[in-house]
Amino acid sequence: MRAAIRRMGDDDGRVTIWFAVLAPAFLALIGLVVDGGAKVRAYQRADNIATEAARAGGQAIKAGQAIDGGAKEVDASLAASAVQAYLDNLDGVTGAVTVNDAQQLTVTVTVTYNPILLDLFAGGGGTTVTGRATANLIAQ
Repeated sequence: MRAAIRRMGDDDGRVTIWFAVLAPAFLALIGLVVDGGAKVRAYQRADNIATEAARAGGQAIKAGQAIDGGAKEVDASLAASAVQAYLDNLDGVTGAVTVNDAQQLTVTVTVTYNPILLDLFAGGGGTTVTGRATANLIAQ
């Protein structure tokens, strides 16, 4: 009986080849799933921020001209100020606004994403993701 017990517990620290090969592969797979999902969320966040900033900039119209019954046009300097004021309230976000014409502006936002698990394997810093949104002025 003692010989059978001794034989079962006598593995001398050996690891099966399956565990040695598959454990790092499973950890890498988990890292891809977790960090891949977080990167998708970072893209969605960048798009959402760009949309909200474009909305804020789209409200900056040439008021005097519009009140007098004239054309409703985007005021480029007011729009840029409104977009920048919105982006200044967010950490780690940079952006730019481009007034395409008197009726349209485009906001491009850059958000930095820092991977969690894959950073342990690959090392290095974060990645930047970009979101873009366009606001069209609708005159009624």
